[in-house]
Amino acid sequence: MSRLYLPTLLFRTQKWIDDYSANDMRCGELSEAQLRKSFMLNYVSDAVDPYTLTRRSAFDRPQSIFCCNNLDISDKISVEQCAEILFNEFRQCAHAFSLYGPYRHLIIKMINHMQYGKGTPFSDTALDAALKEQLLNDRTANSSLLRIKGALIECINWRESSFPVEKIEELTKAIQKSKLPKFDRFQDNFNGMGITVHDTWATQISLLSLHIAENRYRATLSFHVQDHFGLDSTDISQQKFNQFMLFRIWFVLQHYNKFAFKPFMTNISTTIEIAGSHQ
Repeated sequence: MSRLYLPTLLFRTQKWIDDYSANDMRCGELSEAQLRKSFMLNYVSDAVDPYTLTRRSAFDRPQSIFCCNNLDISDKISVEQCAEILFNEFRQCAHAFSLYGPYRHLIIKMINHMQYGKGTPFSDTALDAALKEQLLNDRTANSSLLRIKGALIECINWRESSFPVEKIEELTKAIQKSKLPKFDRFQDNFNGMGITVHDTWATQISLLSLHIAENRYRATLSFHVQDHFGLDSTDISQQKFNQFMLFRIWFVLQHYNKFAFKPFMTNISTTIEIAGSHQ
């Protein structure tokens, strides 16, 4: 029997970690004409017109139920001033998607990082805690954590208190049949996780340790999840995104060639200890 060396990678998605070629990592590649014609982004903001670089007055904008009604009279502004106003409006609009809970502050931190971080990767202990909470609280049949637990019990050689290295593939298959951790539950629409992460780009799961004795096992798993804080053309073309000013502002700040604020990688990691027994 071959020896199992730890840590060992159990699973990784086909999409790559650190894939800067992804569509939602592009920035500054679109002109005003393209934004208007291809994405119908004629009205972007209640506060400013990013194309003419002028403030909006209370008389030339519709009243939005989502944000931003304290505006000055129309006047010409610089690109830098316009971007600052758009980011402030971006932050105001984000409150509707992060109403409660321990993660509601994350969207403001991530918007700030987009404004000032110059595309550097982002991580936060609150994101790590959210991933751990999601994994531990997922009791559904497709839970990746529960499927790993079940596969370990099936694959361990209980007579010899060992794990056959050739059985690693069974753990991988179990994960492939599961739902990988993401933040698409109903509560994620309002607790700040849906707007900051929602779906994820790439996931890696590793087995860090495994101890087997007396018909019981104890193991430590590592989950590394990466998302992109950026929008692509598919996102903004969907009515569910385009209808909200937040996403229109976000897309223009990222893709308009006058602004070109860089999206960034969001790195989320956690380790989880699990245990089980052979009946």
